[in-house]
Amino acid sequence: MANVLTEDRLKRLLEQYREICLMQNPQDDSPDLNLVTHNAGGGANHEGSDDDDDSQQKAEEYTLDEWTTGVREHRNIVAKEPRRIREDPVAFLLNVGLFYNGTGWRGYRHYIGSKFYYKGFSNEMKDKVLNSREVQNVIDLLAERQAHFLGDSQKSGSPVPEKKRIAELQRKRKQFKKELEAVAKVIADKCFSNMDDVRLLRFFAFTINNILVRLYHQGIHIKESEWMELRRVAQIAEQKKQSLILLPSHKSHVDYLVVSYVMFRLGLQIPHIVAGDNLDMPVIGTLLRGSGAFFIRREWGDDLLYKAIVEEYIAKLMSGGYNIECFVEGTRSRLGKLLTPKFGILKIILDTILAGKATDCMLVPISIGYDKIIETSNYANELLGTPKQKESLWGVFSSSRLLQLKWGRVDVRVSKPFSLKNWINKQMAIRTNFDVSLASNKVVLLKSLGYKVLADINAISVVMPSALVGTIILTLRGRGVGRNELIRRIEWLRRIIINKGGNVAEFGNIPTGVIVDRATTILKDLIGERTGKEVIEPTFYGIKRFELSYYRNQVIHLFVEESIVCVSLYTVIKRGGAKLQQRMQIDQLLDEVSFVSSLLKLDMIFKQGGVESNTLRTIRWLVENDVLEVTDDGWVGLTDAERACGRENYDFLCFLIWPFVESYWLAAVALLSLTPAKPDAEVPQWIDEKTFSNRTQALGKTLYYQGDLSYLEAVNKETMKNAFSRYIEQGILLNRKFKTGKVTSEVALNPECIPKRGSDGTILPEGQAWDLVERIGKCRREGKNRRDNATVSARTLRLADMVGQDNLPSIQEQKKRAKAEAASVGARL
Repeated sequence: MANVLTEDRLKRLLEQYREICLMQNPQDDSPDLNLVTHNAGGGANHEGSDDDDDSQQKAEEYTLDEWTTGVREHRNIVAKEPRRIREDPVAFLLNVGLFYNGTGWRGYRHYIGSKFYYKGFSNEMKDKVLNSREVQNVIDLLAERQAHFLGDSQKSGSPVPEKKRIAELQRKRKQFKKELEAVAKVIADKCFSNMDDVRLLRFFAFTINNILVRLYHQGIHIKESEWMELRRVAQIAEQKKQSLILLPSHKSHVDYLVVSYVMFRLGLQIPHIVAGDNLDMPVIGTLLRGSGAFFIRREWGDDLLYKAIVEEYIAKLMSGGYNIECFVEGTRSRLGKLLTPKFGILKIILDTILAGKATDCMLVPISIGYDKIIETSNYANELLGTPKQKESLWGVFSSSRLLQLKWGRVDVRVSKPFSLKNWINKQMAIRTNFDVSLASNKVVLLKSLGYKVLADINAISVVMPSALVGTIILTLRGRGVGRNELIRRIEWLRRIIINKGGNVAEFGNIPTGVIVDRATTILKDLIGERTGKEVIEPTFYGIKRFELSYYRNQVIHLFVEESIVCVSLYTVIKRGGAKLQQRMQIDQLLDEVSFVSSLLKLDMIFKQGGVESNTLRTIRWLVENDVLEVTDDGWVGLTDAERACGRENYDFLCFLIWPFVESYWLAAVALLSLTPAKPDAEVPQWIDEKTFSNRTQALGKTLYYQGDLSYLEAVNKETMKNAFSRYIEQGILLNRKFKTGKVTSEVALNPECIPKRGSDGTILPEGQAWDLVERIGKCRREGKNRRDNATVSARTLRLADMVGQDNLPSIQEQKKRAKAEAASVGARL
């Protein structure tokens, strides 16, 4: 019966695959992924120039549109801005005078949007918020609670006349209300922006202008058609008194400055920026607040007053038509790719529209791309477990050494703005009996909105030259790559990105060789070059591969589905052997893809649609580009052309996602360290989550240095955090939280997944937890002893058990925890 069902499923999948192929006939002139062609003599020729050893070679010799994706549309908005006083003193001083006098666009007088920057504007906003019904209701509620609580605590044995008791209660209520109003004013003063003085804004714009043009010497580039559309939408929003909600990607502290500067430069109302209170520092905090920043705490807890003030402030801004900027990722991405959405501010915006406090708003996803970001080194250290340093935007820019660097260019792209009200109405129309007042439905709506914004950002994001170079260097086998081969592969990568509808930075008629030289110069601390007599041709290699992975990850969103299909097929390709031994039935491949996709759902952003239909479309794309082939009876494997070129395109796709697969494999191995010391123990062994994470990183570094882990970036704590979260969702890992005490969260292995121990006390390679390790291991790029699974298993289990010995809590700690739990239960009762 099972065989019949399997055959029926295989037939159905093949029919669906053939329908997809018929529905989407490839264009005859569509670019081919594989650049290898074979001549009559059996040799291999590559498209592009193989003898490009001269960076000044004429652009006519390059056939890939000379790096342009519509050169007429692109503009460097700081092309005429003087960078340093010593380069052109007259021009620099003239620019100072223009900013001081507010000449032309620098005066910021005729911007599009609701008017602000007048004396008393900030106080007006504070009065509106603090005197609003919502804030006053919360103040009344808290005053009432405190008055009753104090009255109950002061009750004595002698009865108090009712009239006197009520009078005393009213007196206390008034007293507490007055105190709470003072607290509310302090919160508003500390949180709200102070956009009263346009001269301060001009000074800040001048300062940022000089910092950006010096640091990013190749300019700030925009696509004019996108910003013209935003300008048109802004004019309509101004008439309707509606806000633009700017939702940029978040890679660097510089993001705050770039978006506001471009809005200032192009005559649009600069946004009120949602910023963390860690940036509210002396001097710089005043400048940021005067330029639109308002500072909020990351954790609000049960602080009803703080929550009410922040929510009402955002609602008042939206009802007044003032633009708001917030980062849907919640924090800066330390990995280079987009993070999963955080819904705090997005929920407030959604609630404001649903409650009718604002008629509508326009959401504007924005992508910001950098050739190089300032914080890469700090990111790598943080991800490897180094304690996070206190953030300081001032510290970033106050370094004179930093301002002498030349870090390429910035590209700012804008997606098509969309009405939040219309989007909500469409979502309600496609979902039957969908009541947005229900908390569960609102969560669904928020998730859909968050992922839509991220998908829109990915769709417009620009792949920078540094990302192209970093990606190629990290996706080639071997220690390094020659300059000619690097140029060939970069042209190949650029070609398939454009073929897939992606965006590559526009460089006019500049030859690829020049672009490569510029990118490797910008990344000279990450990419080494061997030249001179020691080598025949210039050869590039990764120096700091972990940091370089940040730039590789900026490309991964374009190839997520393709990479997952390829690593799923790797489960049979890694065995080696003849062509017939390295293929898989399409239904089996779909099962592997489903497993890997489900595993990585917290790290990857997938296209809309189900796994089955997306996988079949992905296989079709890989077939069209001569990487995979599908036989009539449903077998999927590598094409002869892909084998002939050394699997370079297939390997490229695997290399993109292997570090993430390795992270989840490492996290699964770490679960084994939670095995209780006593054989056959059924009680879970709880451990502080932070300690567990740190010891997992130590385990990962050990496996890496001993050769059992291929990527050091697999040890990064952000991906492992997502992996543990995923295992908690799947019920493999248990989690409990505490509101008090130094330990706020603990984890343990689900008793049903605990592996057995042998007679000698060692962990046996069996059980659900080990099965997970084995299942992920089939897809990963393994290190030494690749074919000797028994040796790898024994070594891995031994190291996991060593970590487990460190996890054993002392008897005293167990007693303290039990006592705290008993006290907590008693308090609840």
